[in-house]
Amino acid sequence: MKPIGVGILGFAHGHVHAYCARWQAEPALGVHVAAGWDHDPARGREAAAKYSLDFCTTPAELLARPDLGAVVIAAETSRHADLAEQAAAAGKATIVQKPLCLTLAEADRMVAAVRRAGVPFTLAWQMRTDAHNIEAKALLAGGRFGRLCMVRRRHCLNTHMWKDFDKTWHVNPALNRDMFADDASHPIDFIYWLLGMPVSVTAELGTLVNPKVPNDTGIALFRYADGAFAEVSCCFVTPAGENTLEIAAEKGVIIGNYGDGPSNSVRPPGAPQLKWYLAETGKWEESRRPEVKVHGERIGNLAPALAEFLHGRRPPIATAEEGRDVLRLVLACYESSDSGRRVML
Repeated sequence: MKPIGVGILGFAHGHVHAYCARWQAEPALGVHVAAGWDHDPARGREAAAKYSLDFCTTPAELLARPDLGAVVIAAETSRHADLAEQAAAAGKATIVQKPLCLTLAEADRMVAAVRRAGVPFTLAWQMRTDAHNIEAKALLAGGRFGRLCMVRRRHCLNTHMWKDFDKTWHVNPALNRDMFADDASHPIDFIYWLLGMPVSVTAELGTLVNPKVPNDTGIALFRYADGAFAEVSCCFVTPAGENTLEIAAEKGVIIGNYGDGPSNSVRPPGAPQLKWYLAETGKWEESRRPEVKVHGERIGNLAPALAEFLHGRRPPIATAEEGRDVLRLVLACYESSDSGRRVML
């Protein structure tokens, strides 16, 4: 298998380091990371030296290279739309780190650029490639659990414990809006991936610990056309946890544990990461999928899926259109919280 050449457009988002490390450590994945660019030259040159990449001084320089068939956009969220348009125009397969962008107008530009150029495009959502999440979705789709009543996804971080996190671009409204927009996008996409688009959104967001890290806590309630409920519960000032997924249906329940950073970091060895109960059997069953020992594994496990996408062996993890839908849901949470009312979609 001939490796596909990849360039990195921005090293702001830390997840890109997991992809680069995994691709370099596993040549069989068929991805050769060859070049990088960053608007912050110091950060870009540091990353280029770390991975033995050519450092390009402009995105145009990187995109003009014929040895690169694809790019990963991991710059600050506010730069995604411009870089995606340039990558599409250059004919490069494109991977974009979440969130898609900041506004629906930017999302429309990205969707239009991808369609116009006809280039392969995917968002990098690790919850969609997590083996336990895939199994939970398959269990629910199998029909044995009957009518779905409620899904709850809890997703937390302990950013209040990270040194100088309040000085990073992640909490700069101009670059990334705030923590809820940044990281609640993961569980919101998970719910969308599992159930599709709801008919309404109700949400409450707030800043509870550090005023320099806006909207560190939020709860969103999605209502579906068939009456089912889905809840996204996020708190980014959480030192530990356990239960991260709860699916309640008329004939059983599905429970996911240790599915985010704080919970996985305190997980007892051997504790089940996915289990389910069916009324017809009257007993609990546990997943036999391999354990995820640290949260970084979930992020790094995107690298093989992204490699398969780049080689045309799997569809996008999430299309640009799906990214736009998820952004619409995220923004509806803000509208609901600000207005104090349910937002109809």
